Amino acid sequence: MPLFGPKKTRTARAATLKRTSAMASLLNATVRNRGILLHMLFCATALSLMLLALEAWRAPYPFRLGDRADHGIVAKVGFHRISRFKTDQVKSEQASQVAPIFRNDPDKLKQLEDLPQLLRNSFSQVAQANDLQAVPRETRLAFGLTAEAAQAMHSEFQTLQSLVSGEDAGPSESIDKLIEEFRRLIAPLLETGVADPAEFDRHNIRASQQIALKPPVAGQPRPLPADVQLPELLKETGRLGRNWGTLSELSPARTFVERWLRSTVQPTLGYQEAETLSERAAARQRVQDIVDRHSAQDLVLVNMADLSVEERNVLRQVTDSYKSGDILLEPGQVVDDELLKVLRAEYDAVERRVAPGQRIARMVTVFSILAVLTVVSGYFIVRNEPRVVRSVRRLAIYLLVVVAAVALGRLLSYDPWRAGVIPVMATVMVLAIAYSQMLAMLTAVSLCLLITLSTRVDLSQFVVLMSVTATAVLPLSHVPSRSTLIKVGFWSGVVYFLVSWGTGILESQSLEEVWADKTLLLYSLRGAGWCLVTGYLVAGSLPFIESAFGVVTDISLLELSDVSHPLLQELVRRAPGTYNHSMAVATIGETAADRIGANGLLVRVGAYFHDIGKMLKPHYFVENMSKGDESRHQNLAPAMSTLIIIGHVKDGVDLARQHNLPPSIIDFIEQHHGTTLVEYFYHEAARQAEGRPDHRADVQESSFRYPGPKPQTREAGVMMLADAVESASRTLSEPTPARIESLVRSITLKKLLDGQFDECPLRLNEIQEIEESLSKSLLAIYHGRIKYPEQKSA
Repeated sequence: MPLFGPKKTRTARAATLKRTSAMASLLNATVRNRGILLHMLFCATALSLMLLALEAWRAPYPFRLGDRADHGIVAKVGFHRISRFKTDQVKSEQASQVAPIFRNDPDKLKQLEDLPQLLRNSFSQVAQANDLQAVPRETRLAFGLTAEAAQAMHSEFQTLQSLVSGEDAGPSESIDKLIEEFRRLIAPLLETGVADPAEFDRHNIRASQQIALKPPVAGQPRPLPADVQLPELLKETGRLGRNWGTLSELSPARTFVERWLRSTVQPTLGYQEAETLSERAAARQRVQDIVDRHSAQDLVLVNMADLSVEERNVLRQVTDSYKSGDILLEPGQVVDDELLKVLRAEYDAVERRVAPGQRIARMVTVFSILAVLTVVSGYFIVRNEPRVVRSVRRLAIYLLVVVAAVALGRLLSYDPWRAGVIPVMATVMVLAIAYSQMLAMLTAVSLCLLITLSTRVDLSQFVVLMSVTATAVLPLSHVPSRSTLIKVGFWSGVVYFLVSWGTGILESQSLEEVWADKTLLLYSLRGAGWCLVTGYLVAGSLPFIESAFGVVTDISLLELSDVSHPLLQELVRRAPGTYNHSMAVATIGETAADRIGANGLLVRVGAYFHDIGKMLKPHYFVENMSKGDESRHQNLAPAMSTLIIIGHVKDGVDLARQHNLPPSIIDFIEQHHGTTLVEYFYHEAARQAEGRPDHRADVQESSFRYPGPKPQTREAGVMMLADAVESASRTLSEPTPARIESLVRSITLKKLLDGQFDECPLRLNEIQEIEESLSKSLLAIYHGRIKYPEQKSA
């Protein structure tokens, strides 16, 4: 049994490893298939949303304010359109038909009821007076007995006195008859009240205009005759004037009675301005409500018999009718606001007649175009931007941004904004910053094509959009400052203006038309302004862009490169040797990255933070040990020492996340060692196992490797080499040029043969350039110096 025990153990272990490997392969395949299905689901959802954003079931509406119809436009179908001008006219007419509203003052109306008794008293005073002077002054004034000529005044007094005294009967009976007929005379006054002429003048109400009487408490106003002013009532045609022919007893005293009424009667009707304006506004609103209810309908198909009388009357008055073939726009005529609404009504009428089958065919066509663009874009992304498809989050954000850009671009392309360039330009700028200029340009082609085909179907629009997006993308290989984005917006605006103006010149036969076309100039300037606005919007939202896409710009890198960062300050306090090592790696790594055209600033900042995990156990790392210090690894097993050394990567990642460092900087912490072997402790473990043959199999190389991942970017590859050669160079007792170059070459070759650069896009010629740059940088650091006299004597 002892002889065969180890063999059986190894066999069982191999079988277990084989089963574990098979299960891992199955698990990986399942995860991979689920990932593919999830990616397909996102793409299908994006295509569905894109169909909605494009309104794929209907034709685009191509007309905009300021367009010029060179050959005119005729109606494709007959249609009715509600005219805004006629609507305003009808609203004004309906409002003007609302009579001014008046309300009687109850107290003043009560005084009208007392008029017969007041007149009786006045008649009695005249009848009882011996002469004119005996009549009270108020009564004389009321009857108009104020003539300057004494003889004439005395004559009128005698006439009035004889009328009220009577010849056969006594004064009392005569006055009773007069008052009885007076009651019949003023009956219309008691029914309607009396209005003040001055109030009519003040509110521009015509004397002949019908008014409405509002009840004292509640209810609808009722119409009143036009003659509610006392002067109008007393005319021959007035309601009081017509009564005089039936009043035999009172008629001889007509002159005196009318004088008395003018002097005595007080207006009872008060104009209700607020209520009148409210009723007129309600009349306008009733017309507007009818128009709004039917404005979205095809009035040709509306059955007028189903409408109320008011609706029929209003619709007949506000509707313009057009027949198929009618000229909607004369040749050379410019589209103004009213004509734009006519064209929109014709477009809606045509769309309402489109059959469902035709709409389905249009959607299939649009879907086919989208599918082609998706395949082309997807192929490019998989081949050149795999990081987009590897991450479900990044893919979802990319698709969402593209769909939102199309939706907003279409929405903003209409009047009065005409700002469809904003979402397109902003999207390609964001993609150029987050990913690459090639991906941004490919996306720009798709966006410009979709927005052009779904809005105006105009080649000049496509040319303008493509020119602007190209201008916005080309300068964005990197973003050293926010002013760069604003400059991009400015120059994109200049290009927009020039190209828009230029296409106008190319489309016109006469340059004089272009010079005279102020609309083209206005919209070209407006588009240029929107481009500048986009530059400011992207510059202001840069932190949100970095957070959403997980990228870091040069602006943020410059902020992170400040050595006063809390993590760097803690590193220099706890692990000064590691801090100095990081600074040296940053210097030589930035130079090497710049040499191959990579982002040197990113390498420099990544180098600052790549070893921050060492600050938690600084004394286990040689660069933080002082001369004469005993190594803490002497009392530890090689496996435990390896765990501590490898652990600084995980500790660094945790610290970076706690301090909200960008993902690209965290990548440097994770990838700067890749999956390299911790050689010293691996060999030490192997040496210790040599004396124990039964435990040789326990020393597995995979247990002494960093967990990775391997470098995924050129910058991470540069960082790996810079970190390795800088650490190794410190072990050289005499760092001569030959030794430094040999060291750098051997380390580079070892990393290359170990497959550490298999997952990053570094080419062999670039690795050679990095090697040369690192050698020169180390030679500069360790170059010989002239010894001063005091150093020689020492």
